[in-house]
Amino acid sequence: MDIVTADLGGTHARFAIATRQDGHIELSSELVLKTAQYASLQSAWEVFAAHIGRPLPRHASIAVACPANSDVLKFTNSPWVIRVSALKQQLGLDEVLVINDFAAVGHAVANLRDDQFRHLCGPGASLPVDGVISVVGPGTGLGVSQIVRHRHGYEVISTEGGHTSFAPFDRLEDQILSHLRQRYLRVSAERILSGPGLANIYAALAAIEQRPAHVTDDKSLWETALRGDDTLASAALDRFCLCLGVCAGDIALAQGANAVVIAGGLGLRIADVLASSGFAQRFVAKGRFESLMAAMPVKIITHKQPGLFGAAAAFAWAHRAS
Repeated sequence: MDIVTADLGGTHARFAIATRQDGHIELSSELVLKTAQYASLQSAWEVFAAHIGRPLPRHASIAVACPANSDVLKFTNSPWVIRVSALKQQLGLDEVLVINDFAAVGHAVANLRDDQFRHLCGPGASLPVDGVISVVGPGTGLGVSQIVRHRHGYEVISTEGGHTSFAPFDRLEDQILSHLRQRYLRVSAERILSGPGLANIYAALAAIEQRPAHVTDDKSLWETALRGDDTLASAALDRFCLCLGVCAGDIALAQGANAVVIAGGLGLRIADVLASSGFAQRFVAKGRFESLMAAMPVKIITHKQPGLFGAAAAFAWAHRAS
């Protein structure tokens, strides 16, 4: 059966046709749109329908970058608002599944092959077939979910773990936090570990060193930091990786994880930087639990569209008995 699968984030709205055959899911006709260029999901949906050039399937699975536990969904990092009860009529559907975007990534992690993950640190073993896997993903925001694998299959638990408080590890991060408190009433982990978060670190470091911040927009800052031709931008990226190690380790401890997967729009993009950074040391640095953390495999998901794949996998999982 073919379905429309969609992954609606704070920056991009992704669409594809998902086909499930012989237990495998294949994506085709993928289209990526910028949410800022469309007033609503319905407008973007119509563009995707025109892109396909034929009637869309009447079943859909939609991942959304906000809690998906009410009828009216307000996106955390986008002005879009979705009324779930109206989607069938608005989009011409017979059935629609709406799930949190990192719940969708959780379904992707549970269904992807071993070769669609890159080892980051810890033991080189495969992800466990029994136990808990924490998923942490920096992108427009900071997504967090949890997979519980057991002999009957698995369960995915969506969370808003990215909005836990930022926890400084050293004196420099104390100073970064102090700087950000001048702007935000409360500094969450997402204020640091997201696309816009790099700019927050960069501005704080500039203020601490009393030097000008030359790069003014997020996209240019990420490009500059990844090129490594600006010392302040490079320092901000190094600090980003260190903080991600701390945060991922904290989430793993809180969730009782046996393994961790790094995902999100930035996860794969910074994979090489993470591998050579202090991420692994910070991930393990949990005092009396260092040996526990050192025995935990940490992977990066390499599938280019885990949200789309995961939304389709969630639909298949919901209909596994049919």
